[in-house]
Amino acid sequence: MKPMTGSAAPEAISFPAPGATLQGTLYLPASPPRAAVVLNGATAVPQGFYRAFATWLANSEGIACLTYDYRDFARSAQAHPKHSTATMADWALRDQPAARAEMRRRLPGVPLWVIGHSLGGMLMPMQEGIEDIDRMIAVASGLVHHQDHPWPYQGLARLFWFGHVPALTRLLGYLPGRIAGFGPDLPATAYWQWREWCTHPHSYFPHLGASLPQPAWHRSSATAELIALADDPVCPPVSTAKLVGVYGVEQSRFRVLDPAEKGLSKVGHLGAFARANAALWPEIIG
Repeated sequence: MKPMTGSAAPEAISFPAPGATLQGTLYLPASPPRAAVVLNGATAVPQGFYRAFATWLANSEGIACLTYDYRDFARSAQAHPKHSTATMADWALRDQPAARAEMRRRLPGVPLWVIGHSLGGMLMPMQEGIEDIDRMIAVASGLVHHQDHPWPYQGLARLFWFGHVPALTRLLGYLPGRIAGFGPDLPATAYWQWREWCTHPHSYFPHLGASLPQPAWHRSSATAELIALADDPVCPPVSTAKLVGVYGVEQSRFRVLDPAEKGLSKVGHLGAFARANAALWPEIIG
């Protein structure tokens, strides 16, 4: 990787989204940026998780990066998730476009990239305002059905969707992530929609009024790079490959990164953005 060259201190910012105010962090290189990345995070992953990657983009690659938290989560939370009505669709179709609008406002004329992790790349073709995206990179993102998971992880997923977790969510009025062994607490409305998408063979498309997945990226001129991790049990390569049908064969490039080829023992679903796996970062941005 290129050596660190230094940059301005990360700047905490806030910006509007329809019906919400989001909290983010802007990472700027020392010189005028060659590109501006909006990093759409994964479900239940706070923006701080991406700090090392965003710092590397700014310091080593001369690329500005905006990280942020979705509405009613982490730094963007206004109250306990029990009182939230936020959905996965809100995060993908309202918050992600709002982050791009903020980056355009702050860095007009700079090539706009989107790097989407998991949820961050799933619904991009369905969004408004994708016409001026210059580059799209989706990492560990896909149309995941619970039967796609390899065993033994599939057993955990079935418990998450059909076992004790829905019972706890009904009882408490929110997803008790820490109690369930999942992670951060989330709004019940987000959990139920997430459950619907991951247990339906056509994912989120019935929710959006379409019976089957269909290409929808044609409004953008960018090629979508769809990157799977070979050892990801949460969004296995077969699930990422399904996104080819959404972005379109002519406008997408699907590839699988094998951590072993970089001397890494395990990366999984979240690890591509962890500092310990920085050897993958040049592969991600190509």
